[in-house]
Order: sequence, then C-alpha cells, then structure tokens
Amino acid sequence: MERAEAVRHLRAWLAAAVVLSVSAPTAARAYRPFDSTDAAVAAKGELEIELGPVGFLKQGMDRALVAPSLVLNWGLAERWELVLQGSNFVELGSEIAGPRIHVEETGLFLKTVLRDGSLQERAGPSIATEFGALLPTINGEPGVGAQGTVIASQRWTDLTVHLDGEVAWTRAHRPAFFGGTIFEVHDAWAVRPVAELFVQVERDVPTIVSGLIGAIWRVQENLSFDAGARIARAGAVNTAEIRAGLTWAFSVGVPR
Repeated sequence: MERAEAVRHLRAWLAAAVVLSVSAPTAARAYRPFDSTDAAVAAKGELEIELGPVGFLKQGMDRALVAPSLVLNWGLAERWELVLQGSNFVELGSEIAGPRIHVEETGLFLKTVLRDGSLQERAGPSIATEFGALLPTINGEPGVGAQGTVIASQRWTDLTVHLDGEVAWTRAHRPAFFGGTIFEVHDAWAVRPVAELFVQVERDVPTIVSGLIGAIWRVQENLSFDAGARIARAGAVNTAEIRAGLTWAFSVGVPR
C-alpha cells in the first residue's frame, strides 16, 4: 500500500510539471542542484519549474529516495516572484521507525531584486531578498516557521559567485542561521562545473557543514539539466546525497 501511494505521489507531481510546461518558453537559469540561491527572479508572467524526479539520500544508517523534489517560481510582478516548494521522501529498508513516506522542505516565499547588477546585465553585484513561511510538513515536523534571506551575486567572465545569508525561526520554534556560497564556472559554457559550500546552525541541534560538486547543462535558453553529489556532516552523522533534475521556464501570463 505504501509503495502504491509513493507511485501515485510521483505520478501526480510529474503530471503537474508536464501540464505547466505547455506554454511558450522564456529564458531560465537553473539554480538546482543547490541549497542556496541567486539574486535573480523569474520575469513577469514566467513560471520556472525546478524538478528533481528522483534523488538518493543516505543519512547515517538511513537511506531514502527523494522522489520528487519540486520548486515553482512564478514572476508575479516586475522584480518579484512567488516561490512554492516541497520534497517527497520515501524511506528505504525493511525496518522503518516512522512513516515510510513524508513530504518535507515545504515553504511559501516572496523574492525580490533590491539592486540590479551583473545578473541583470548591469554593473556591480546583484542583490535580492527572499522571505516567507516554513509550512507544516506531511509525516514530519508539524509546526510553522519563518525565514528571511539576503542574496548577493556577482558574475565575471570566468566565474559567478552567489552569497546567501539566512535567518530563520524553525517549525520547532528555534532560531537558526544558514550561510551558503555557490561557485559557477564560465556562464557562456553549455556545460559548466559548479560547487557549493554551506553551514547551517540551529539552537540545540548539531551544526551542518555541507559541500556539493556538480554540473549544469544548458540545453537551450529555457531548459537546463543538472546533477550534483553532496556530502555533509552534523555532529557524528555523515550525509551523502545524489541530486539530478531540470529547470524549465515558460510564459504563463500575469495577474491583472
């Protein structure tokens, strides 16, 4: 029964992505496979779908499929986008302490560009902010939290760097901080190597230190594929993760 439910969840998420993709394409930049983000937003009337159909996560002795992860970015106005996200986890193995299927990393956010810079074809750094609610999970943390992030991005000829600083009030009602940095090699390359480092600190919880290496393949201006491998450590617990997915952008209209 649990396996059938997981298959139904996966089919529903994939069907939604396909239905949303039938409009005319516009330009997109993939910010999968990272945990951090960039100082840019979807254009007004544009929908970006960041889809990870299947990933693999090993945390200590526990193993899980991330099937799928989904982020929807909608350009609701000039310099503003609405972000909705969540990830479906399917625990592997025969001895599972809790529910096998749980939806986590759920959130609803607003993101806006504060300063046009190199990501908007202007001089200097691009600066943006993102803020919103950490929504209740399914079979996970039940509470509601909030977070706010400041992002700075700078693009040079051979390197692009994104810096993220985030403060949060978690679903468990504890303060937390996230600091992340993304490095991308030559943006003009169709396939470009990427890397990310981040630290996450939460009161009464072991600090997470994480690193990722991967690549982004821009197939065309509105479609990119990505893959990455991440390792992390929190206290005595090691984490290894494989991520792969895509980003599509489509024009879907704007509110009147």
